[in-house]
Amino acid sequence: MAKFKVEWSIEAKFDLLDILDFYIKRNQSAVYSNKLNSKISKTIKLLSQNPSIGIKTEIESVRALITGDYQFVYEIIDDIILIIMIWDCRRDPEDKIIDFRIKH
Repeated sequence: MAKFKVEWSIEAKFDLLDILDFYIKRNQSAVYSNKLNSKISKTIKLLSQNPSIGIKTEIESVRALITGDYQFVYEIIDDIILIIMIWDCRRDPEDKIIDFRIKH
């Protein structure tokens, strides 16, 4: 299978930064955030090689991949995977709002 190009929505970029910043502040160190960022990068690489591994959603082109405590919501558009959001599964699901109007 061909490798898909991965793009991030603005919201997903902020989600990632918020998650990493939370752990830097909480732990007063960037060590865990660096490890978490590396793990996320590996997940995204795997996703780029296997875009259909995520769970189907009610929207045909949108899937969700759960790894560890995080859910990656993404859309497959031709040969592009658009990361829409990163959700910490330990949060209240009622706070989860996905805005499909934000593209990059």
